[in-house]
Amino acid sequence: MELLNGKDLAQNIESQIIAELKKQDLKPSLAVILVGDDPASRAYVSMKQKACERVGFVSLKFELPTTCTQKEILSLTQKLNNDANVHGILVQLPLPKHIDTSKILESIAPQKDVDGFHPYNVGCLHVGLECFCPATPLGVMNLLAYYKIEVRGKNVAIIGASNIVGKPLAALMLNAGATPSLCHILTHDISIYTREADIVCVGVGKPNLLNAEMIKQGAIVIDIGINRLENGRLVGDVDFEPVSKKCSFITPVPGGVGPMTIATLLQNTLKAAKNFHK
Repeated sequence: MELLNGKDLAQNIESQIIAELKKQDLKPSLAVILVGDDPASRAYVSMKQKACERVGFVSLKFELPTTCTQKEILSLTQKLNNDANVHGILVQLPLPKHIDTSKILESIAPQKDVDGFHPYNVGCLHVGLECFCPATPLGVMNLLAYYKIEVRGKNVAIIGASNIVGKPLAALMLNAGATPSLCHILTHDISIYTREADIVCVGVGKPNLLNAEMIKQGAIVIDIGINRLENGRLVGDVDFEPVSKKCSFITPVPGGVGPMTIATLLQNTLKAAKNFHK
């Protein structure tokens, strides 16, 4: 078994970005909109800001109260769309229940949509055109490529069909020549798909969801889940110890997909800045 070390690769990517910025007269700028006081959202935004600072990006944070209106958020996204000094915009999810998330995501200019959630970018991804891809699924693909794991011709089981991870990951796998199976809450028996899969990806936020009996010998396991146990320990969705003894490659939690998500967001922001200056 070999660990897929996303932390080391993410550091390499950051070093490459720093080196590239030194060669160019470029100062990428990322604007993050944070609505409300959710501790997890605040922590994620803080990680993104620190990553921007490490590589020399301009990091802008716009905080709005939980009680803000949809009109106020739309006014802010429009202002950022029109700001030539802002290259990337993201809205930290989830948003409060009284806000229509789809309307907010649709309001972001596609060329600044570094999260890859705008319907234009979603459509381009599904038909294989150049676009911004969501950072977590793209980070998974980059991690597999770095370890020279070929997905072409492989059976891939994806557990979790969210718009943020599962669906775009299935599209990326399909575009790369894999045969993806997308499992979700209504799938009667997930193990039917996982036991036949060469690669199993899971990201639903349920500790120990994937156990050793659910994979075949030598499978590649990508754990996208992150959960904090009562004792404070961070774990993924995979029963790590028994699964690690049966698989050929596996991502640790923490230190696997998480750092790749941040690194890929930085790559998307750099790409947006380059596109703007073209």
